[in-house]
Amino acid sequence: MEKATKNRLIFVTTLIRSQTKKTKKGNTTIMQLPTKRRDNEQPFAISKKGMRYHHIGIPTEEPKSNEKYLKEYKMYVSGFDTSEYGIEWMRFEKDSPVSAIIKKIPHIAFEVDDLNSAIEGKELISEISSPSKGVRVAMILDNGVPVEFLEFDRNIE
Repeated sequence: MEKATKNRLIFVTTLIRSQTKKTKKGNTTIMQLPTKRRDNEQPFAISKKGMRYHHIGIPTEEPKSNEKYLKEYKMYVSGFDTSEYGIEWMRFEKDSPVSAIIKKIPHIAFEVDDLNSAIEGKELISEISSPSKGVRVAMILDNGVPVEFLEFDRNIE
């Protein structure tokens, strides 16, 4: 078996295992795929996994007021600290090292208690990073859309 095919098979197997529920019936283990959520239900990330909405990041090419420059990422962010709904505008320099998909497609961010558990079996867009003291961040790809997970060390002021 080709190495690439084997790696894809391992990834898909891990993905299926992370999205299934095991139940025992006699001596048989039954794997159940997650059910579809109803219109009036929260996303499973919130209702089943305990994640908390943090912000939505929207790429823009237009300068915004009160931009903060993040030198390491060669990007400007604004709006997050003043938006009632956690809307963050992101404007990138041409040579920004940030992944191309993040520069083009809005992402949603969730606060998680355990970043390593949250990314288990997920497709990472980039390595785990620490954009500021006491914060660990990972970006995954879910159905073609970037999703950000943030873990905060609440003991750091």
